[in-house]
Amino acid sequence: MSFLQRYFSKVNERERSSAAIAHLAALDAIHEQDPEIAKSIVQELRDQRSRLKLIASENYSSLSVQLAMGNWMTDKYSEGSVGHRFYAGCGNVDRIEGEGMRLAQKIFGADHAYLQPHSGADANLVAFWSILVQKIENPAVERLGKKNLGELSAAEYEEVRKLLSSQRVMGLGLGSGGHLTHGYRYNISSKMMQSESYEVDERGFIDYAALAKQVREFRPLILIAGYSSYPRRIDFAKMREIADSVGAVLLVDMAHFAGLVAGGVFDGVYHPVPFADIVTTTTHKTLRGPRGGMILCKTPYRAAVDKGCPLVLGGPLPHVLAAKALALKEVDTGSFKQYAAQVVANAQALAEAFLRNGVKLSTGGTDNHLIVIDTASSFHLTGRQAETLLYDAHLTVNRNAIPRDPERPWITSGIRLGTPALTTLGMKEKEMAEIAAIITGLLREAKPGFEEGKPSPSKAEVDGVLLDKMRMRIRELLSHFPLYPELSID
Repeated sequence: MSFLQRYFSKVNERERSSAAIAHLAALDAIHEQDPEIAKSIVQELRDQRSRLKLIASENYSSLSVQLAMGNWMTDKYSEGSVGHRFYAGCGNVDRIEGEGMRLAQKIFGADHAYLQPHSGADANLVAFWSILVQKIENPAVERLGKKNLGELSAAEYEEVRKLLSSQRVMGLGLGSGGHLTHGYRYNISSKMMQSESYEVDERGFIDYAALAKQVREFRPLILIAGYSSYPRRIDFAKMREIADSVGAVLLVDMAHFAGLVAGGVFDGVYHPVPFADIVTTTTHKTLRGPRGGMILCKTPYRAAVDKGCPLVLGGPLPHVLAAKALALKEVDTGSFKQYAAQVVANAQALAEAFLRNGVKLSTGGTDNHLIVIDTASSFHLTGRQAETLLYDAHLTVNRNAIPRDPERPWITSGIRLGTPALTTLGMKEKEMAEIAAIITGLLREAKPGFEEGKPSPSKAEVDGVLLDKMRMRIRELLSHFPLYPELSID
């Protein structure tokens, strides 16, 4: 019996969902071509339904957003921008991308929106090179008395190229909560420009006075504000002032907290768009859309940003543009504002529950959607050990560096937890207290495992009876908050 036949046999007509029917029909079609691929897709849904998803960068998109990605729009090339394509027949792509841009500009109050980046990392690369083109390349070409790069001689072009590669960028250090693309030594962002990181203070907070001094000494072309695991808000008015002190471009990477901005939770000096020259983001974290990236910018950067392809990107993905536009339509609602507020309320409730249990958190709490637990101080475990044990107990988290972490990045001394996905399921403060109790109970009883007779930095062990007890508590909790309840696969 097919997925669709089983669904129709179980669900009465009044309860049927058109999105669920479409998903199951797609699964049947995939199964006909390759049963093993269909099996893995179905298993992923079962896995996500059976575990508490606490990874701060993950969420659950709607079934409609997912369907928007699975259609014939994927078969269309559409290099260029709306109304200015290098291929014929892009009218439908123009309408979809134009609607997504309109929604993004409305939601965030931006001068311009660019929806084509395939990821947050791609969005940052496009932003970096757009700044370099606007601030360095174009003036250099003009000084040489030429109209564009094509008019330059080989020697002149080499002169401009060297000028581009000699620029400086400064972002929050990876161990302090920044992202790989903010100038990390092993990332291309530190190879295309000279990079220097700023770090948090002894309490784990950004020290704006110290940052201002460092910026005046280093004098970057680009100052990056934003984070991957910093559990506090950033004052963008102060960041603007610091950038202006040396004539730097302020780039804000709001990939993690875009949904909190869109939902009105981060406003005033905590809303980046009025203060930043360029804002980058993903579309799948707190925005709850498809995996992808987006750029918002002030008008002077529009022309350079819109040339993300061919500057950095390959061809746009029209099917993902459709999903982005649909997700932004969902964001532009009162219910999303309620969701965003609950994400932060849940994160703060989770933090408070851990603190009551004597668990050490980076900065002592949170203002946003995530917390970072110092597992070394709290439980004498590495982040890797804690991550592995919690996954075995049916909680999905990720190991994460803490400020001035003595462990190597693969191991770490902490874990990062976030509330976006659990909030999408409908969980609230009461459930956060239960989750904190489960995690604390497991990690307090855990001991490092052994490999080849030596303590393992990756494995931790706990009594099997306790592990089964915690799994049962998680199963009971999830039974009240099913993922995609309208979608039957059993």
